[in-house]
Amino acid sequence: MRGRAISTFIDLVYPFAGRWLVQNSPANRVPSHGTRLLATSYAIDFVPVTDTGRTAPMTLGSLLRPEPSNRFSGFDRPILAPIGGVVIAAHDHEPDHPAYRGVPSIRYALTQHRRAAAGWTALAGNHVLIESSGTIVALCHLRQGSIRVHPGQQVQAGDMLGGCGNSGNSTEPHVHVQAMDHRDPERAHAIPLTFAGVLPTNGETVHAGESRD
Repeated sequence: MRGRAISTFIDLVYPFAGRWLVQNSPANRVPSHGTRLLATSYAIDFVPVTDTGRTAPMTLGSLLRPEPSNRFSGFDRPILAPIGGVVIAAHDHEPDHPAYRGVPSIRYALTQHRRAAAGWTALAGNHVLIESSGTIVALCHLRQGSIRVHPGQQVQAGDMLGGCGNSGNSTEPHVHVQAMDHRDPERAHAIPLTFAGVLPTNGETVHAGESRD
């Protein structure tokens, strides 16, 4: 696997099985998402893809209008705990909105300032926060109604958390992962992360093992 190792980080396992495309990796730039707000400096996105590397069939309609999220093969694919710890938050009430590619993605980007002004939940959508040895790991954009854990629950790496969704600030189904030093993202500092000691780069497709339900 390509990628680069870094010296100060929290090391995780991939929070999924199968093939996932890496986007917005801090291996390529910091802050990875273009902002340091809400402890996102070292956040990383993973987009579920098929064995042929596709998220969903691309048609002329895909370029012109929003698409149902469940048209994407990775929608509701299991999201797993990337580390053992205690669940400190599990938010499951945000709707999954349509996916946006082509022209619709440009229109959607123009409304991002409204979501940013609305705060963490508007950006993260449905999410789970896991605390492990003082570090908080967030997994965001989960499918509405899919979360299986609750605050106070102890989880092990690989346990089922919920399904991949398209809630919050998301143009297509994917999972956003970040680590921080406080349970309130507005007060937290970002913590660098790796997966099995490696930080994958943009455009890589990572292939993780089978899930444990």
